[in-house]
Amino acid sequence: MASFYDEINKNRRKSFLLIVLVFSFLAGLIYVISIIFAPESSFFILIFGTVFVFIYTYGSYRFGDKVVLSATGAKPVNENDPKYTTLINAVDNMAIAAGVPKPKIYVMESDEINAYATGRDPKNSSICVTTGLLERMKRDELEGVIGHEMSHIQNYDIRFATLVAVLVGLVAIISNMIFRSWRFRGSDREDRNLGIFILIGFILAIFAPIVVRIVQAAISRKREFLADASSAKLTRYPEGLASALEKIKKYNEGKMQVSEAVSHLFFTDPNKSALDNIFATHPSISERIKILRSM
Repeated sequence: MASFYDEINKNRRKSFLLIVLVFSFLAGLIYVISIIFAPESSFFILIFGTVFVFIYTYGSYRFGDKVVLSATGAKPVNENDPKYTTLINAVDNMAIAAGVPKPKIYVMESDEINAYATGRDPKNSSICVTTGLLERMKRDELEGVIGHEMSHIQNYDIRFATLVAVLVGLVAIISNMIFRSWRFRGSDREDRNLGIFILIGFILAIFAPIVVRIVQAAISRKREFLADASSAKLTRYPEGLASALEKIKKYNEGKMQVSEAVSHLFFTDPNKSALDNIFATHPSISERIKILRSM
């Protein structure tokens, strides 16, 4: 079985590879757009676009967590507010057990029971929980969920998952721009090569959202099982997390209305969609409960 150090090194390698792949893909998309709309200036647009992508990629690494927190409407917890005492204590306890600095704590408004962790490393991390989780979870269940998210922080899952949310999400956005904008181009050119580039842009626009889901599904399932096991190790009580998952299965409707680009960050899938049957970003809740209760 892989150790935490193995997982940390693996996540660092995957993060670097993701940056390289997405950077290259975005540069290619910009080149396609320049050929379609301004072939006479394509070289200069490519240079400008590459610089922009570099700055965006670096910004995603440094500030991706802030983008995610803002996109989900997360608000920082007032640690002097007594209604958050149990949550703050749970985060304190799990951070000590995991041997990581205490992450910043956020809450987002939602009746659904859910949570996520984000950041670039354990020293720069945040945990966000929904108001629904605070209302329905008992202390041991809450600690189980927080322990799960603390595992993602401990082994650098958060860096890779946050980069996926921000970088791969941008790929989908740019591809969608091609899909919507190509038809507004003038039809005075009949150049065959230009038609090929338009076709490439059209294909990218169609398949980019599917690629996003494939990437999300590939990174999410295994790490969720590992985080469940790590939570049981941190809390010494796997039934707490199993009970939390049962409540989620009972109460959640999958209607959180958060962007699909960040859905893989959550404790359980926040949105139900047609793609879930093919590219599920999370393992089955029933399977997770079964494994926890077999520990």
